[in-house]
Parts: sequence; structure tokens; C-alpha cells
Amino acid sequence: MKIVVLIKEVPDTYGERKLDATSGRVDRGASDAVIDEIDERALEAALDFKDTSKNTEVVAMSMGPATATKALRKALAMGASSAVHVFDGTFAGADAQMTGAILSAALRREGYDLVIAGNESTDGRGGVVPAMIAERLGIPHLTFLNSVEIGDSAVSGQRSGDGCTVAVEAALPAVVSVTERMPEARFPGFKGILGAKRKPLMEVSAAELGSELPTASLTLVHAVSERPARVGGTKIFDEGDAGDKIAAFLAAGRLI
Repeated sequence: MKIVVLIKEVPDTYGERKLDATSGRVDRGASDAVIDEIDERALEAALDFKDTSKNTEVVAMSMGPATATKALRKALAMGASSAVHVFDGTFAGADAQMTGAILSAALRREGYDLVIAGNESTDGRGGVVPAMIAERLGIPHLTFLNSVEIGDSAVSGQRSGDGCTVAVEAALPAVVSVTERMPEARFPGFKGILGAKRKPLMEVSAAELGSELPTASLTLVHAVSERPARVGGTKIFDEGDAGDKIAAFLAAGRLI
């Protein structure tokens, strides 16, 4: 069994996240770069299966800037067998469609039985890339799973519906994406950190993925503006007329 886990380097959610006003892209220098937590949970699902199926190979794959190797090294320290860094200057600023096309090409090159990803990144919040990849690869996809069961020939899980829980299953090969309801990821131990330095980390460029890749994003950013600073709220002091003041305040905001 070969499981490829898609991970993404994102600005730390506990730090300040900004867009570059000139390019309209994420300002990666505004905060520390980390593995997206949802992708760590996806990796944990693969590693949990590997713990009981010793012939399983787990490959961490990331498309990102040069700094993404740090995230991949952490994935190796957590227990991934190898890592693939999809990196090329022409990929900078890729939107969801371009990202889906590039990762699909990289997955075809690498080979897989199962692809696991987070449901959506904390910096983009699109939630569409896993489905785009499955569509391009022509394989089933199970998205937004709250639980995952991996078998020798199929994968299954549960996803939330409108007022219900839906049980889904697909034959392998397949793509699945997981939600934050999945178990938290393990911490890399000292032995894993040392071993990560000896595990293979391969870099793949655009030239190695073929000539059919898109060369530019279809999404264009025309303008970027900062969110207005927060201002203090309105305080109402009760002097016998608080009810009238509250009603007037709500009416002014067209809330009643």
C-alpha cells in the first residue's frame, strides 16, 4: 500500500497573517511557516494505518516555496517514509485550479494507492483542491471525512450531512480529505527527528512533470485592502431609558 499525504506550509495561525498589497499573495514573511494542522491530521491517519500494516509506504508531498522542505522534514520525523517537494519558480501564486493540475501531475509521476489531504487549508479556505485532483486523476473521492477506515482494497469513513451522518466508501485508488474531527497528530520523537535526516526528500520541477501543466493562474487579484481596525463598541448606561436606547441602536443598524 502506498499512501501519499498532501501537506501545505502555511503562515502560523497563531501569528499575524497578511496579504502582500503589491502582489495580492500571502505575505509569508509576516509570521512563522508551519505545516497546516489539518494536514498533520491527514498524515496521522496514514501513519496510524502504517503502524499496523508494516508494508505500507507513506509519502509526504508538498507544493510550495523553498521553505516547504522544513515542513516536509517534520513529516518525515513524524514517521513518513519519504517526501516529495514540488517546487518551481513558475508555480508561485498558483490558484486552486493550477495547484490541482500540478499536484495531479506529481501524483501520476509518484504513483499511489491512496491520497489523503486536509479538507481545506487555513490560508486559502477553498476546500476544492482534493476534489479537483480526483477529477483530473479519474478516481473516486471522499471529502470532508470525520473518520477514515483504510482497507487493502477500499477506503471508507463518515461525513456530516444536513442533520445526519453519512457513511461513504470507495474502492482504491481514491482521494480522501479529512476534517478537524480526526485525531490529533503525534509529536515527532527524538529518534524520528534524527532519522528524518536520512530519509529521502526529492525535489520535482515543472520540467519533470511534463509540458501539459498550466503556466499561470486563472484567478486574478485586482486589489488588496487591509481590514479596518477594530473600534470600541457602544456602551449604554441605564438611566431609566436603557430599553429605548437599545431599541434605537438596533433600529439604526437595521437589526429590527
